[in-house]
Amino acid sequence: MLVTLFRILAKLPLPVLHALGAALGWLVYLASPSYRSRLKGNLNHAGYGRHLTATIAESGKNILELPFIWCAPPERVLKTTTIKNWNVVQAALDAQRGIIFLTPHLGCFEITAQVLAAKMPLTVLYRPPRKKALKPLMEGARARHNLSLAPANLSGVRTLLKVVKKNGSIGLLPDQVPQHGEGVWANFFGKPAYTMTLSAKLHQMTGAPILLTYAERLPRGRGYVIRFVPFEQTLEDSAEQQAGAINAAMEQLIAHCPAQYFWSYHRYKTPPGVAAPSADKDASA
Repeated sequence: MLVTLFRILAKLPLPVLHALGAALGWLVYLASPSYRSRLKGNLNHAGYGRHLTATIAESGKNILELPFIWCAPPERVLKTTTIKNWNVVQAALDAQRGIIFLTPHLGCFEITAQVLAAKMPLTVLYRPPRKKALKPLMEGARARHNLSLAPANLSGVRTLLKVVKKNGSIGLLPDQVPQHGEGVWANFFGKPAYTMTLSAKLHQMTGAPILLTYAERLPRGRGYVIRFVPFEQTLEDSAEQQAGAINAAMEQLIAHCPAQYFWSYHRYKTPPGVAAPSADKDASA
C-alpha cells in the first residue's frame, strides 16, 4: 500500500510535492507538541531561531520529496540536480586511495548518494527502519545501479573497510546517533551529542580522504545544488577530539542553509546502555 502511494506521488512535479510538503510541515508542527518543542529547542540552541518559519516548511518538503527521490526514474531525479565543486571529488578519485563521503541530515540528503552512484560505485551505511512496512520501500529505492547498502553492524563495517581498501567510495551520515559502543560524547553546537567514531577510524585505517557533501534544496521546487567540500579539520589524539572535529565540520556546512537541517531529529538523546555525559563535561562545553 505504501509503495503504491509513493509511486503515485512520484509522478507529481517536484514543485507540487514541495508545496504540499511545506503545508505538511506546518500541519505536523501545529499538531505535535513534542515535535514542535524539539524542533524549536534545537534550532534556538544552535542560534538559528530566526529561521523557524522556513525550517517548518523545509522539514515538510524533506518528507514529501521522498516519493520523487526514491520512486521516480533515476534520469528524472538527476535532471533536477546541479553539481558544484566536482573537481574536489575528481582529485580524490585520481589519487586512488578510496573516498569517505560524509553527508549530514542537511537539505535533500537522500539524493546525494544517487548523484554519486551515477558517476561511480558507492556503498553506503544503512540502518533498517524500525517499521517493517518501510523496509522494502527504503531498501528497494536506495539499492539502485552502482549503489550498494551495508547494514549498520559489524558485518557492514567490514564491508565498508573492504571497499575503501580497494580504493572504492563509501558514504555515511556522521550526525546519526550511533548505538552503544559505537560513539563518544562530543560537542555539537556547544552541547554534548553522542557521535559516531566510525568515519575517523576508517580514515585512520586506510588513509582515504574525507569529503563532505550536501544537497541544497532550491526554492519553489527548482531542484537541488549538490556541493562537495574538502574536510579540513585535523583528526588526531583522542576519539573525542576526532568526533568533535567532524561535528565542527558539520556545523560549518549547516551554516550555509540552516533552515534545511533536520532540527527535529533527536540529536542529543542518550542511546540505551550509554552513560549520559557528566556535569563536568557539560560545564567544560
